[in-house]
Amino acid sequence: MYKINLNCDLGEGAQYDEQIIPMINSANVACGFHAGDASMMHKTIDLCIESSTDVGAHPGYPDKENFGRTNLQVTPKQVYDFTAYQLGAIGAFASNITHVKPHGAMYNQAAKDRALADAIVDAIIDFNPNLILLALSGSQMIESAKAKGLKYASEVFADRAYEADGTLRPRSLEGSMITDESLAIERVVRMVKEGKVEAYDGSDIEIEAHSVCVHGDGEKALLFVKKLNEAFEKNAITTVSIIEAIK
Repeated sequence: MYKINLNCDLGEGAQYDEQIIPMINSANVACGFHAGDASMMHKTIDLCIESSTDVGAHPGYPDKENFGRTNLQVTPKQVYDFTAYQLGAIGAFASNITHVKPHGAMYNQAAKDRALADAIVDAIIDFNPNLILLALSGSQMIESAKAKGLKYASEVFADRAYEADGTLRPRSLEGSMITDESLAIERVVRMVKEGKVEAYDGSDIEIEAHSVCVHGDGEKALLFVKKLNEAFEKNAITTVSIIEAIK
């Protein structure tokens, strides 16, 4: 049996949160640094509870002006503090957090930089060692979680292109976003069934798929979620909680 967790980045002010939440397994809720605020965080968590959707923390850089998607010159100590602070913020509204997924530039920088990855993992362990790190397949964050004994889920993306080294193609470059939903869905099904994806340069790369992400702020986010669920049903892929996905 094939299985996959379907997650979405939410609580960022996008228009489809209320419609998307009942159709996904896990929500990554913005913690106020890159987007959202206390009221939006609380509302998003309440919607998740109503739909029995897992709540996860989505900490990012304190950079609302750039939606947390601009690389910053940061130290591991700063990244630890950013993560710990935001976990505390979401913890004020949700006692049932299942996972933590870093956002944007923090996610991409920590995917390559072991010191930043270690800082994120340490902050999660110090907050609650039973949480699951949701991070890019094959990244330094996954390696750090393995080394430190933190549970992890390897994430793949429906709407992003990959480089040959397994990292996400930077949004500043042409072809970084996949807007053809048919192509995106075809790629996801292959990642789940074969553990492979075609990189931007045309090469095939190995990938571990526990969870697939749809960006809630994407123009076609709601359509992606609907069509992914349809494709999963057609291909005998069961959508499961993030805890079930890593078993």
